[in-house]
Amino acid sequence: MKPSKTILPIIVIAQFCCTSLWFASNAVMSDLVLHFNLNPSVVSYLTSAVQFGFILGTLVFALLAIADRFSPSKVFLISALLGAACNLGILWDGNNLASMLSIRFLTGFFLAGIYPVGMKIAADYFEKGLGKSLGLLVGALVLGTAFPHFLKGMTSGLPWELVILCTAGLAILGGLMMVFFVPDGPFRKPSQGVNIKAFFGIFENKNLRTAAFGYFGHMWELYAFWAFTPFMLAAYSNLHPQAQFNIPILSFIIIGIGGLACILSGYLSESFGTKKIATIALLLSCICCLISPLLFIQPSATLFIAFLLFWGMAVVADSPLLSTLVAQNAPAEVKGTALTLVNSIGFAITIVSIQLISWLQLSTNSSLIYSFLAIGPIFGLLALRQKNK
Repeated sequence: MKPSKTILPIIVIAQFCCTSLWFASNAVMSDLVLHFNLNPSVVSYLTSAVQFGFILGTLVFALLAIADRFSPSKVFLISALLGAACNLGILWDGNNLASMLSIRFLTGFFLAGIYPVGMKIAADYFEKGLGKSLGLLVGALVLGTAFPHFLKGMTSGLPWELVILCTAGLAILGGLMMVFFVPDGPFRKPSQGVNIKAFFGIFENKNLRTAAFGYFGHMWELYAFWAFTPFMLAAYSNLHPQAQFNIPILSFIIIGIGGLACILSGYLSESFGTKKIATIALLLSCICCLISPLLFIQPSATLFIAFLLFWGMAVVADSPLLSTLVAQNAPAEVKGTALTLVNSIGFAITIVSIQLISWLQLSTNSSLIYSFLAIGPIFGLLALRQKNK
């Protein structure tokens, strides 16, 4: 049965609304530092806390096969409501670093019931054209991730709390949209229960393993690039005082343009092949990592912004395609578990790269530090060279 034409747009909008929780604290980081008397270096810790929460959440969801045993739309709603509640916890005046790390950790935990579960819902509706569908879905994730920066830029001069309230409200809206308008998909095959053997046997499939390793390499770069985009803009401004940037708005555009790249790569994959387009995108982002130091020292601010825009597209264009390869090579009854487990490992890798760049940033003012992000794409490209069975 062909799904309603409204299903995919609703899934995409709901995903956008809920993933706005991801970088909500990053968008108001300078305000949080002042309001709660925090050390300016906390950006890496608060970002990593979300990633840690997401990792633990995805492991729990995968081990218990939550998205395969229960209605994914209901799982999405409950996760969205709890994530929004945690996000609102940032507004508590009694917060200190420990409580804020806990709040962001729990927000990340409940995001595990949003991002991979949203992909699972899409996979339950679209067997054909899954790459295009996940391209739209990951595009929504990218735009949602960038949206708090846009809110911050547009509400300059207004209380920072408004960004937190808006992102929490969007998450609630997204969860309600999913549960009321997206019933279980026609290709869903409910799991009969917890299957520990299936959990540990997921990577026995060579094609799935190849796709997963490509995804892991991609993740090394992705969230570190997103987290440090404002810092790259600030670093360029310090080197070239004539360059005056609206950092929140530019951060939104640079991160958000990746959503268009996801949609484009999804369409291209239908004509040229999913693995081929993913490999090209990963190669382009690898080149961006390697040449990034040269762009910091050149004097044209326009060229620098154009480069970051291109990097913002290349860095995420492969994401929906690698997830598509994972979904296509996973048995239907553990598809949700496979997507969730691969997400979990991928996000664990992001913590290492974020902390590495943060440490390098504190140790040196050199723009060479961003070339270390090429480690992941190189690994991913080597993995994708493996021939499918």
